Formats: sequence, C-alpha cells, structure tokens
Amino acid sequence: MDSKKPNRRGFLRGSAALAGLAGGAKVAKSQTQGMPQKKIDDLIAYGERSRFVNSIRVPVAERHSPDEFGLTFHVLTPLQDSSGIITPSSLFYTATHRGSFVPDIDPKEHRLMIHGMVDRPLIFTMDELKRLPYVSRIHFIECLGNRARPTHKTVQETHGLTSCAEWTGVPLPLLLKEAGVQSGASWIVAEGAEEVKGASSIPLGKAMDDCAVCYAMNGEPLRPQQGFPLRLMVPGFEGIYQIKYLRRIKVVDRYYMTYDDYGHINPDPKVAALTHEIGPKSVITFPSGGQQLSGPGFYEISGLAWSGGGAIKSVEISTDGGKSWKAAELRSPALPMAHTRFGLHWNWNGQECTLMSRCTDQLGTVQPTRAEVAKYWNQPLNKDYRVPGADNSVQPWRVAADGSVHNGLA
Repeated sequence: MDSKKPNRRGFLRGSAALAGLAGGAKVAKSQTQGMPQKKIDDLIAYGERSRFVNSIRVPVAERHSPDEFGLTFHVLTPLQDSSGIITPSSLFYTATHRGSFVPDIDPKEHRLMIHGMVDRPLIFTMDELKRLPYVSRIHFIECLGNRARPTHKTVQETHGLTSCAEWTGVPLPLLLKEAGVQSGASWIVAEGAEEVKGASSIPLGKAMDDCAVCYAMNGEPLRPQQGFPLRLMVPGFEGIYQIKYLRRIKVVDRYYMTYDDYGHINPDPKVAALTHEIGPKSVITFPSGGQQLSGPGFYEISGLAWSGGGAIKSVEISTDGGKSWKAAELRSPALPMAHTRFGLHWNWNGQECTLMSRCTDQLGTVQPTRAEVAKYWNQPLNKDYRVPGADNSVQPWRVAADGSVHNGLA
C-alpha cells in the first residue's frame, strides 16, 4: 500500500484535531469578544490576572495613603492571600518615598558612582553594570515599622510590611574590589536619588559579604516603587538599608549619621542591636485575622518564617495558646534571609482556641513570645505594650467557636 495514500482512520484523527484547534480558536475569540481593541492589545502585551482574583495592597492603618500632599506612605502586602514564598512585584510592600513622588528616572541617564576611600573612583552606566557578572538570589525585605498592634484586624495589617522576591544584579564586593578599598575603611554610605536623599551607613564587612546592586526583580526590571533602575540589596538588614534609586556609594572610615539613620539609632546598645538585623520571625497566614473557617474538620495551617540571621531551621505551631508545640513541615526551601513557607495538618474540634507559630534560625535563635520580650526588658505586659527595637514576637490568632478568626493581642 502506498504510504502516502490517506486512510479513513487517519483522516478522522486529523479532522478531530483540526476541529479541536478550531474550537480553541472560537474559545479564544469568545474570551476577547466585546473588548475594546486597546484592552486586547494590553492583554497581549503584558497580561493581567483573572477578574476573580482581587488581592490588593492597602495603606497602613495608622496613616492614610496617599496623604494630603499626594505622597505614598507605607503600603502593605496581602500576606493572607500569599502562596509559596515569592511576593508578586505588583503586591510587594512599599515604604515612604522621601520628600517626593516616585522618581521617574531614565536608565540611560542614570549613573552609579563609587568613591571615597578607594584607589580608583568609578562611575558606571546601567549598560556597563549589566555587562558584569551577576547573581540572582531570593531575599525578604522588612520595614522596622512592621509591628503588630491590638487594633490590627488582619495579618496584612500586623505583618504586611515584609515581602520576598528574587533579586538580580551585580555583587557589591565585585564593584568594591574593582575600585580598590583602602586600608582603614570600615563603613560605606549608600545614597539614592530621591528628592530628600535617602542614605544609610552600612558596615564594610556586610558590604563585602552578600550585598548586591540590583536592577531586576522577579525576572523583570525593578518597578519604580521598588527603586528603578537600581537598588541596593542588604540581605537580612531592615528595609531602610535597601537603598532605592541607588546613585552613589562612598567608602568611609567611620559611621555617618544620615537622613535614614536619624531616628533609627537608640542610645541603649541592647535596643540598637535589635534595629539592625531582622528576626527570627514567623506568622500564620491561614487561619489568620478576618478569615472564616467553615466548621470543624481538617485544615492546613500555613504561614511564613524568616530571619536576618540566615536560613530558617525549624518552625513550631501551637493550637492551644502556647501550652504545647508541634513541629511544622517546611513547605519550601529554607534559603538564607528569605521567606520560608511552613504548614501543619490540623483537625479543628470546633472549640475556641489560639493559634501561634515560632521559628528557630540556623544560628539557634528562637523567636520569642510577647511575654518573653516584656520579661527581658523588665516591663509590664499589657495590650498596649510595644516591643523595643524590631518586633519579632510571636503573633497569636484566636479562633472563635463560630469559626471567625481574630487578633489574639486584642
């Protein structure tokens, strides 16, 4: 038989395939039917999420944003809706832009200068930076203002000033070595291009360790709210050190009191030590404040843990207000200075209870309860108690008998 001669079965198979393709084309057409051409073009050019997904950022409860001057204050990540450990760029938390609107910077005109106590002062264009060896790392960022209050209703309000992303850029040690750091240098001062110049003093040892000058986030260029076209990544340090719109790095021989550092330094050395490096810290995102359980039965408790001291080693969960603890399972890789997803199987009996999580990092440091923090500082514990330094205390969620979930600090 001639192998090129068509047979009925093959023809039917081919016809079915063509019919399927035609059906797919009809479906695709129906999905855009009635849409304006610009909407269709936008959908093709960048894409959008489903109309059934409505997770959004919200301003901090204590200050309206934008304010009366039209400026953005702190805007919170919806942790209650998060999956995995990566925060979408569009939902990443945003901190105050110092004295101006979000800078509109042409990357072709932007420059990074490295100077001060170096043998060879350097100035880089964006194209020159992108020609250099790069790294991609997953790290969290957290604002020092990320502290739970009894008035907060949801995990977005208690913990929404932290997010986690993949950052891509040039290792800062490579740039500093190229410039030639001189003997006697001990700090760097990093400065951004905002109207009120955001700058922070960072120990040289940290700068020469794991810092990076980043131009991409989650696989695309930094968004303007996140420092486009260049920001400094200082893994594990509080958010104010992650300088956005980075334009210069000065190598110096002493600590400089900059605009950013003012108000972030405390004369008590014990407090000051707690305002540099974040964590260890964890929070249950489900079930959490404002959510509703449908009734007794099986649930998967889920949450996030992170530490500025390195990777998360373990997470424990209590379903009885801290009387007993069970080991949770890590649901994602435990990466250094990154969010780590954890979970625990739980059968709820329908009675009121309090859920809590605590984590231990690779240094062996255990996340404290609020009572332990108050005892350490020899202060009375009450509803209005505010943790000195960075707040990494355990967050309780109270599950009522009707399945509603509330802030356990209230």
